[in-house]
This record gives sequence, structure tokens and C-alpha cells, in this order.
Amino acid sequence: MSSSKDGYHHGDLARALEDAAMQLLERMPAAEISLREVARAANVSHNAPYHHFSDRLGLLKVLAERSMADLLTQVRTDAERASTPRAALTDAGSAYIRFAVEHPHAFDAVYDPTVCVPGSPTATMAPLIDGLEAVLAEGVAAAGLDRPTDAVVVWGLIHGLGTLAAAGHFTLDDALAAYAAALDRLLPSP
Repeated sequence: MSSSKDGYHHGDLARALEDAAMQLLERMPAAEISLREVARAANVSHNAPYHHFSDRLGLLKVLAERSMADLLTQVRTDAERASTPRAALTDAGSAYIRFAVEHPHAFDAVYDPTVCVPGSPTATMAPLIDGLEAVLAEGVAAAGLDRPTDAVVVWGLIHGLGTLAAAGHFTLDDALAAYAAALDRLLPSP
């Protein structure tokens, strides 16, 4: 029997490589992850990633797509669990901010414009972006904000708070409190 470095084949190499890359992303920025490092983490030969990823940019795109899927799932789940439209918007935004703080490298991978080119997402990323925009737009409208720019305002607010808190400019609790206070000012009285 060959060792994994000399030709062992995973039952699902693609999934093993992606999972290893996502685990690395929890510890380091996407920009520091190499295909060789992914191979080492997945315990496969250093050439194995090239069977799944065309190049390093291909790896980064998959990291961004999987990270966006995780972000969307969390935002959507928290919005759906809420009992009122106002709570859904609060909870969705809070989930977004929490994701940015708890998974800063994944969050950065999602919004890296060299990986997910604005206006030109991959076929996998496009519906995820649409899904996130829809959850936020639906939440904004259901909570009583009806200007065309209101969804952009709320998305910018939660993105900015998440980014700043992830960078350590203030705590997660401060970011969540600021978001709740901003919504109290933006939203019509219940």
C-alpha cells in the first residue's frame, strides 16, 4: 500500500482539499494559503490540488464561495427564526456582524475584489450574492423601510460594523449594540 504522499487516493479528493483549505482559512488569511499547504493539510501529494483547482486563484474562489454559503446560511437561519419582521432584520444583521468577527479570514475572502470581482461573480457565487441581497432586502422592506436605498444603507451598516469589529476597533458586543441602536433610529416605531 502506498503512503498518502505517494499516491493514495481519497474517496472524494475535491471535498478533502476544500475542507482542508477551509480549516486553514480559520487560522490564516486566504492570501497566505498555498496549494502546497492545502495538499499537506489534506495529507495528499503536493500535485493533488491541481487535479481540482486550476491554480491558486481557483482555490481562493472556492474558499470565497464556501465562505459566502456559510455567511448566507447563518444570516438566513437567524432571520427565519425571528418572531417579527423587526427582529428578523435585527437578527440577520447581527448574524452577519458575528460572522465577520468570528470568521474574519472567511469574511475577507468573500469580499476580496481580486477573487470575487464586483459585477462578475462566478456561477457559484452569483446566486449566493443574490440570496444574501434578497434576505437583507426582504428584511428591510418587511421592517417598514421602503426607500430604494434602504437595503444598501443597512447592508453598508452591518458590513462596516462587522469589518471594524473584526479588525479590533471595537468589540462584537459594541458592534451589535450600535447596530440595534441604528435600527431603532431608522425603523418606524412599532
